[in-house]
Amino acid sequence: MIIIKKFLKTSLKVFLILTVLGVLTIGGLYFYAFCSPKIAIKTNGKYYIYDQENELVYQGSSSSEWVAFDDISDNLKNAIVSVEDKNFYKHQGFDYLRIAKSLINNFRTKSRSEGASTISMQYVKNMYLTFDKTWKRKIEEAFLTLELEVHYSKEEILEGYLNTINFGQGNFGIQDASLYYFNKDAGDLTLEEACILAAIPKSPGYYNPVSDYDLSIHRAKLVASTMVTNGYITEEEKEELFQEPIEIYGKRDKNNLNTLMYYQDAVIAELSSLSNIPKSVIDSGGLKIYTTLDIEKQRALEDAVKTNMLTDETQIASVYVDPKTGAVEALVGGRDYSTSQFNRVTQSKRQVGSTIKPFLYYSALSNGMTMASTFRSEPTTFTLSNNNTYSPNNYGNYYANKNITMAAALAYSDNVYAVKTHIFLGEDNLVDTMKSMGLKEELSAIPSLPLGTIELNMLDYVKAYTTLASGGYERDIHFIRRVEDMNGNLIYERKDTDELILNYNYVFITNQMLTNTYNPEFIDYINPTVITMKGRLSRDYAIKTGTTDTDNWIVGYNPDALLMIWTGNDNGLSTPGYAKVVKDIWADTIETTLKDVPPSWYEMPKNVIGLPLSPVTGEFVKNGKNSMYYFVKGTEPQIYLEASR
Repeated sequence: MIIIKKFLKTSLKVFLILTVLGVLTIGGLYFYAFCSPKIAIKTNGKYYIYDQENELVYQGSSSSEWVAFDDISDNLKNAIVSVEDKNFYKHQGFDYLRIAKSLINNFRTKSRSEGASTISMQYVKNMYLTFDKTWKRKIEEAFLTLELEVHYSKEEILEGYLNTINFGQGNFGIQDASLYYFNKDAGDLTLEEACILAAIPKSPGYYNPVSDYDLSIHRAKLVASTMVTNGYITEEEKEELFQEPIEIYGKRDKNNLNTLMYYQDAVIAELSSLSNIPKSVIDSGGLKIYTTLDIEKQRALEDAVKTNMLTDETQIASVYVDPKTGAVEALVGGRDYSTSQFNRVTQSKRQVGSTIKPFLYYSALSNGMTMASTFRSEPTTFTLSNNNTYSPNNYGNYYANKNITMAAALAYSDNVYAVKTHIFLGEDNLVDTMKSMGLKEELSAIPSLPLGTIELNMLDYVKAYTTLASGGYERDIHFIRRVEDMNGNLIYERKDTDELILNYNYVFITNQMLTNTYNPEFIDYINPTVITMKGRLSRDYAIKTGTTDTDNWIVGYNPDALLMIWTGNDNGLSTPGYAKVVKDIWADTIETTLKDVPPSWYEMPKNVIGLPLSPVTGEFVKNGKNSMYYFVKGTEPQIYLEASR
């Protein structure tokens, strides 16, 4: 009995200490938040976006048409609070009891199916954070939520939330949603209409009445039930709802093109980054933003995505760039903007796989190797300087089991050859080369780097590729040509860069090597990586693919166009079948957009010579199967000169 009493007494002390510490910690965090600078929550500047032909293609604001709290229907405010966060007016940003219940239920079910986000937390996430599910992002969310709560009233927070939340079908903000679904202002919503709109944020792609009317109404009835439970309406009022079909308007202004939402998000992000345009000017409204958008290329890309993507949850990112200027002419940041606004071109990082190899081989050419330089393609275990071992595998475990050339290694995407080249040159060499091409991401000089085991952002990555596609010139990737204020005064105009930063001899040879990925002359123990595309190509392209367990890439270009595509899942699951899908999307898009453009290719430098050599081994074969190899004069193999006499 004495032992039990001591245990209970000790437990009580521990509990009290932890409670005090918890209270002090939470109190300290709130005090810290109070002392922090007041975060901005409203962005309502009107803007107009024009394409490269100076045609107006989108008009809107940096969120939606902002509506003051008092001008929003009480029906809608009550419905949203009831279904999303019933304790909104009582808590200080976090519903601790709800969080505890969620953790218990998730532990019992061994899942993460039940969340406990408050309206304040959701607002912070939507406005300031990415969709990454990391502890860093969770901590950022918590601090920003505290800052939001201590600096703003509940009415201001709810106003901001309702003016920025996703209501499906490309509608962000309650005014846009009200006009789109019901052709009326947000202050005029009926109780039924409010329940329908309040039902949408749970899953905007499923619960909006345009996508699925019956499912929308089913969810709206659940919203109404929560309003009864929480005392906003009576049971009798609920029973009177949805007795008759609700008329859905479902139309938008012709200029508000949902297809351009990912592109316009990228435009606004670039606008915000321009140091010579103050935020106050952006927020004041009326800006005319003249972009590099080519509306025909945008539609061609989107049509190809829609035609070729499989019916699953796999996502896509793609960017179309003019190599002559670095201008982004088309962009797709995801499968469906109405269901996910996360822009995978500008916000995501993914493993790039074998698409990194052209940079390795440009580096190799710059350091004395040639297209005909050989390494043996066979299973290889490397002993590293720290005595660890590394054993890369070729795709499908296909090996030549003989010496192959750099040209063949790139055509087949041979991993063993790539690692041997990487180690031969020195592992820092590839890092330096990619940095010289404008890559911002920090890279590690590791043995697996030439296999693309690093994660890169697509918009950053495409800049490096643009140096090759431009013939070796620095190109800043951009969306905006110029900006005018509401009075037509020029407040920003882009100045293009035109500095040669790479050796054109080696750029030309690298680009030539990349045409061998679909060259039938290289069919041997294995096929070149994109040989199946050969019949669909009307002109020369430099093309490279990259595949990991979870990612599928293709990059292809010529002097007129560069198109980069990625497919994969946000949750990191595998994507069977998408190695073909990215090729189909790429070919459909590039051939459609260039059909009226005369074919062009890179001019061969005077200091470069082309020689017919064996595709795989690089040997000279008289009257045999040969392919063109290119060399800087003086580096061509002497065996050719002797054998051809």
